[in-house]
Amino acid sequence: MADQKSLSAQAWIELLLLAVIWGGIFLASRVALNEVPVFTLVAHRVFWAALILWGVVLMRRLPIPRSGSVWVAFLVMGLLNNIIPFSLLNWAQLHIETGLTSIFNATTAIFGVLVAALLLPDERLTLRKTVGVTLGFLGVATAIGLHNLTNFNPHSIAQLAAVAATLSYALAGVWARKRLAGQPPQIAAAGMLTGASLFAVPLAIAFDGPITFALEPITWVAIAYCASIATAGAYLLYYRVLDMAGSGNLMLVTLLIPPFAIVLGALTLGETLAPRAYAGFALLALGLLVLDGRVFARMKR
Repeated sequence: MADQKSLSAQAWIELLLLAVIWGGIFLASRVALNEVPVFTLVAHRVFWAALILWGVVLMRRLPIPRSGSVWVAFLVMGLLNNIIPFSLLNWAQLHIETGLTSIFNATTAIFGVLVAALLLPDERLTLRKTVGVTLGFLGVATAIGLHNLTNFNPHSIAQLAAVAATLSYALAGVWARKRLAGQPPQIAAAGMLTGASLFAVPLAIAFDGPITFALEPITWVAIAYCASIATAGAYLLYYRVLDMAGSGNLMLVTLLIPPFAIVLGALTLGETLAPRAYAGFALLALGLLVLDGRVFARMKR
């Protein structure tokens, strides 16, 4: 991977904090889904997060784009990076464990490498990347279970939906690189979430009915976490860590999220995962380490 900066103590702390925040989103989403339908939760998450980020933009007096093409790019980015993956992951969590969902979510980096190699001329699929991607897909297949690939019940379909969400994230990464390069991170995040809100609110009303605000306090706590901490706050922290640590080091967060999500699911929801889920994550983690390359480079030295 390019851009392999050394990790300072501060960068490690903030990288771990980001992993904890994104590890907690799976638990918060599952709690909210007890009372709020799938599309409505997506609408809450992106709408309130967009308001928070626009507040940050205004406070920092950042220039707001006026080009129509940029706003079209925000709309597409909101669809690929928010609406599709958030909806698929929310629906998946109705049928599979939060920890298992987080394991599948870690395949984002695997799909990111593969999609970039297919769509970007400067991202060739080298031997190391091919080995890493192959191990990643073996990990996914192991976690799903080969028998579930032909047994189309809600549980197996939910697992495939969670994997499909990561493919959408990967496509979003390529789209952002092609169409949003040069935009300040706060503007890009706020614009993307605004575009997502324009899709999410009508979808919620159309499929879930009128949005109600008469919810249990625990549901509002979960929604607040999803929108303010795990979306608006996490995006700001993400770009801060990216600036400090570089994109190669930031990929490590995909390895750190599942353990936190698995522990939270076990402690609060009493979830237990099948042994194949842990075996699949081990293969996936090995694939990500191969893609990262540094561990094996040090071993060779």
